[in-house]
Amino acid sequence: MLRTTVHMALHVLAPAAVARIGFPDRWKWAWIVMVATMAVDLDHLLATPVFDPNRCSIGFHPLHTWPAMAVFLVLAVLPKTRLVGLGLAIHMVLDGLDCLWMGWAGGA
Repeated sequence: MLRTTVHMALHVLAPAAVARIGFPDRWKWAWIVMVATMAVDLDHLLATPVFDPNRCSIGFHPLHTWPAMAVFLVLAVLPKTRLVGLGLAIHMVLDGLDCLWMGWAGGA
């Protein structure tokens, strides 16, 4: 439960920090766009069960694969898609950290 709560909070707080530091003049818009990229988790609807707190998303869900992440990084580099790409990249990093935490904390 703690891991899931921290994980979900970081999906809101990490983009907020990046927005405040990286886009100080338009941080609210940057934060909204990056948080909106959490829609990438719609690919969880293809899994059974839809939510499994002990499942590593990386490599399991279609939009959480290495090829998809490569596309997200390209989006982060291009000026017109930077915020979307950053939001998606942050999301994948946080999901990856959650996978590591599952291994280190035994899924607790």
